[in-house]
Amino acid sequence: MANGDKTSLADRVGEVGERVRASQAWESIFRPGSPFKKGYTDSPRNRSYVIMNNVLYHLHPVKVKRHGVRLSYTLCLGGLSFFLFILLTITGIFLMFYYRPTAPAAYVDIEALSTSVAFGSLVRNMHRWGAHLMVLTVFLHMSRVFYHGAYKPPREFNWVVGVVLLLLTLLLSFTGYLLPWDQLALWAVTVGTNMGGFVPVFGDQVKFVLLGGVEVTGATLLRFYVAHVLFLPFIIVIFMAVHFWRVRKDGGISGPL
Repeated sequence: MANGDKTSLADRVGEVGERVRASQAWESIFRPGSPFKKGYTDSPRNRSYVIMNNVLYHLHPVKVKRHGVRLSYTLCLGGLSFFLFILLTITGIFLMFYYRPTAPAAYVDIEALSTSVAFGSLVRNMHRWGAHLMVLTVFLHMSRVFYHGAYKPPREFNWVVGVVLLLLTLLLSFTGYLLPWDQLALWAVTVGTNMGGFVPVFGDQVKFVLLGGVEVTGATLLRFYVAHVLFLPFIIVIFMAVHFWRVRKDGGISGPL
């Protein structure tokens, strides 16, 4: 009887797995040639197909449709967003040489950029306005995708990736807004961490992690600085790589055919 129960349980689990693999969400995430597809190891050709369609080996797919690489006026939104990210990376590295993420020095260093550093004011303003423009272009890009219906199958997974990229862009903008450590930054930290404190069940723990304690201190500034220059850019680069790859795999930036 026990063996029968185990067998029936295994059968039920197998049936659930089959239904999940046949669902639209699964089909959207794992494209043909994925190792998670049933029977992908049936032949050497299938196994080589998996390698050729792996994002880790090919940022762009081996084959793309002709219209998928055609230039159009809407390409400027996604391409401009990526260009602004590169610009922010370059200017951000420059600013890191003259910025110390400590409570006593942060505001002083920001002021020194405008008065004592050659081209400091120019680079800082390029970084600041580039961040505002990136938020705007990412939002407009997603609006264009929604308006053209390019979130429909088979592009629904890439739409979710795009939503994650928008959220990461907003987080990058917010964490960078705090780094001058002026009065506006202190109030923004207070409001933002208080919002995090309302997370169900784990609100107090989330607020403690964000603050690095029970109140806004230099540890809070350091945490947001690390998130801004290291953690969030690392995550956003990974999602951008997947996003670019899926754009080409799914037939380009135009609406569903």
